Amino acid sequence: MLDVGAWNFFEYILPVTDSIFQLLAAAATANEPVVLGIITGVKGSSPQKLGAKALFYPDRKIKGTLGGGCLEAEAQRMALAALKTGRPETFELVLDHDFGWDDGLICGGKVFGVILPNAQNLGEKFWSELAARDIPKAWGIKANFSVARADSTIQRINDSTAADWLYTETITPPCALWVAGSGHIAQAVAPLALQLDFAVTIFDDRPELANHDFFPKEVSLRTGHWGELCAAPFPNVPTFGLIVTRGHKHDALVLESWIHRPFQFLGMIGSSRKARTIAEHFVQKKIATTEEVARVACPVGIKIRSQSIMEIAVDIIAQYIDKRAELVNEKRVTAAAKIELV
Repeated sequence: MLDVGAWNFFEYILPVTDSIFQLLAAAATANEPVVLGIITGVKGSSPQKLGAKALFYPDRKIKGTLGGGCLEAEAQRMALAALKTGRPETFELVLDHDFGWDDGLICGGKVFGVILPNAQNLGEKFWSELAARDIPKAWGIKANFSVARADSTIQRINDSTAADWLYTETITPPCALWVAGSGHIAQAVAPLALQLDFAVTIFDDRPELANHDFFPKEVSLRTGHWGELCAAPFPNVPTFGLIVTRGHKHDALVLESWIHRPFQFLGMIGSSRKARTIAEHFVQKKIATTEEVARVACPVGIKIRSQSIMEIAVDIIAQYIDKRAELVNEKRVTAAAKIELV
């Protein structure tokens, strides 16, 4: 077992969907014994990052992942043993040749973690509230291995209060993705974005396309006149914008409004020539400043030589994932946690 004093406290902001909480709620409802494993610290390279979770079941089923390979096999061994003894424990694994890796997964780093048997005993309500992600909620594991809601202001690794915790994290609502347009690109982007933990809203003046025949039920739909749509109340979470309407005219119409809204990142489909033409027009007509139009990514997406609609959706979403990590996730992780992130 790892000496608690050696690693003390880690705090992590979790911005991504964690179905582990939903699975824990289900296990609590069914009174099904399950072990929760968490990566609580990382030094150097590792197959998974701080905050990674897995559930280990008595039948050797695993949901989630701590990194796969021998790391996960060792965690599973400890988890199954903990189910028998009922005793939680911490672990420290060095990912090098000395550990006896036989699958080529030699990262050279070190991971710290905790194994919590019978995590379902906290009850369906506790885990369901974390799974809801409607507001920021902090929780963690104390030095005595008890699990409880935490104060989200606990951040400093040398804080006397923080020393009482092995690990805490703050669960946050998903970032929002506003998509102007409901055509083929939007229809391909939306389900991908949902899977990647964006809360997606589609805006269009065509209800025959902006409906749940073309979009998953989890996607919010707003239809009406563009003037009303562009003035929709802004979410209270970090929000990203994507303009993919049915033509340059409508793209420019939406951009004229959205360019002044506080998006974390705003992209628009089109060519470099289109971007220059709109930029020159906006600046000349004093619709926006040179600095404002420079912040719009057009053409949106990364260059992967995409051709099909789905390939275009992939290169667009790849850029939004990157920008989310750059503009949102990095800001939400405390200094103590940043030290450990790879």
